[in-house]
Amino acid sequence: MSLIEPEFFNFLRKLEENGDKLTVGTPLEEPLEFEYNNTSCYVCNGYYGPSFGEPVCVTCHAFLFPDFPSYLPSSYFCSEKTDDGDSGNDEPSDLNYSSERRLNKVCALPAWCYRNSLDSETSPEDETSCTSTSGPGVSGSISGGSGPSLAPRDAVEDLAGQGPPPQPPSLARSLQALSTPRPPDNLAPGLVEHLPSEVLLCIFSYLDDLSLCACACVCARWWRLVRARVPPPRWACFAARRWPLFRPLLPHVDWHKKYQALVESCFCRNCLVQMCVQAQPVGEENAWRRNRLRIELKMMRNDPPEGIVATPLDPKCCHWQASVTGPVGSPYEGGVFYLYVQVPYSYPMSPPVVRFLTRILHPNVSRHGDVGIDSVHHNWSLALTISKVLISIQSLLTDPYTTVCMEPELGDMYVRDRARFESLARRWTWRYAMHDILPY
Repeated sequence: MSLIEPEFFNFLRKLEENGDKLTVGTPLEEPLEFEYNNTSCYVCNGYYGPSFGEPVCVTCHAFLFPDFPSYLPSSYFCSEKTDDGDSGNDEPSDLNYSSERRLNKVCALPAWCYRNSLDSETSPEDETSCTSTSGPGVSGSISGGSGPSLAPRDAVEDLAGQGPPPQPPSLARSLQALSTPRPPDNLAPGLVEHLPSEVLLCIFSYLDDLSLCACACVCARWWRLVRARVPPPRWACFAARRWPLFRPLLPHVDWHKKYQALVESCFCRNCLVQMCVQAQPVGEENAWRRNRLRIELKMMRNDPPEGIVATPLDPKCCHWQASVTGPVGSPYEGGVFYLYVQVPYSYPMSPPVVRFLTRILHPNVSRHGDVGIDSVHHNWSLALTISKVLISIQSLLTDPYTTVCMEPELGDMYVRDRARFESLARRWTWRYAMHDILPY
């Protein structure tokens, strides 16, 4: 039935014997035998700047992985309108779809992008009152504004941040930063370490959730400040916005640790920011694309493929998040892998862009999360849909294509030492794709 029964269930039995505490020698404590070297950008090898532990530096990411490639046309249809304003191309299937309704459906970025990460939070003195047993249902009352207040209003106003929402990498800003000399900081040694807690909390109030999570990993003092300032329901709200398809199985979750585990399981944080900003492509959506996506979404909701879920994140359906469950009998069994899908305005004439968000060890998936699948890159057809692309990716997990690989080292390992490859892929799945089962 399963390839992971002897090892995985023995590991779960040891967890039960030790009171759900990890011991030395467990799969999550031992260092992985194979890790990608992200000390420098694998594209420019550090020429355009440091990558800060990411597979691609900011400049290369903005150039190679933009929101929507500029070479894709906004539409394959010309719109030469007649005197009555009708181009003859758009034939909406919904007779009630009018221009007024179309304007009402267009909305700006979600309000949470402009909301501060530390709005309506508790004070450091209330650290003992923060519990880790809050579920995602509590986050709705926080974000919606209903329910009891978590802190006095004056304390909230004192720490209300005015910073802009996080933005994806911009090529113009990256090139300007590379061409502009930066003066030295000239900071006194130990200045940051000796900053008062009030100053640090004021700085934290201007940060987004990703930056706040990174600050909590700097040192024990910053960890305590973030834990005291941001209660678990707020982290549950952050997790629901970044990973709308994530559904925890356990009733009691430490949402701060769960959010941190989800962030650390991602290939590229720039793609995570890119997915949440939801920038719209240049041009105007045509009725063919709109009706096609409406039909595909209806089919996926009424008759979803086994182990595959997908949902659009914006009204124009340009940004999607999908989840693929590891096939039974493969080293990825039991894991839930999240993907980021970009659908241009030229769809279905142009294929969607699909990337893995969750780390996965596979010959046809690059260290950045790009999927090397032939139907998307070379043999795209109008008969293919987003659902069929995700099914192809799921089948690729069972039968990798090693003739042409995104990661040749893994392809060679799969051919020459199949047992070692499956063991490494299984451990990667345990660590990065099984948040609901294994502890964080």
